[in-house]
Amino acid sequence: MNMSKNIPLLKRPYRSCVGLMVFNKIGQVFCGQRLDNKAEAWQLPQGGIDEGETPIEAGFRELKEETSIVNVEFVSEYPEWLNYDIPLPLANALWEGKFRGQTQRWLLFSFTGIDNEININTAHPEFKNWEWINPTQLPLKAISFKQEIYSKINKAFIPIINNFNSNK
Repeated sequence: MNMSKNIPLLKRPYRSCVGLMVFNKIGQVFCGQRLDNKAEAWQLPQGGIDEGETPIEAGFRELKEETSIVNVEFVSEYPEWLNYDIPLPLANALWEGKFRGQTQRWLLFSFTGIDNEININTAHPEFKNWEWINPTQLPLKAISFKQEIYSKINKAFIPIINNFNSNK
């Protein structure tokens, strides 16, 4: 029996992970529709940081695992860790109920490949669909508990994307 679920949600730690914003030459960002959610849950790629791994190493690995993308250039890192809580029923179902949510280090990557490199039918698929979208649409498409995070990273990353692409 899993005892983690008996620990009150707010007493549980956050799971460390990376969040990944990948933008293309016209400033759109990769957005995937979750496979495991009946709702219209769209999100940016993200995933856990393995022991001994830096956030940037985890970012490259997770990006390849979830999207098959390897042709990217690291551009920037959000200056602080951002946390979000997951609703209790979902928190009990994920990660054996050990965590209350995630603490994320957000990374910004420029996509240097071509779209047919992107393949979400990976060994452990997370997405059923994907598209390039204007980053301002992210908070509108995201599940409620991720909307605030996406608004925060947009404030930092959209000016960088615009500046990066105008200098190419």
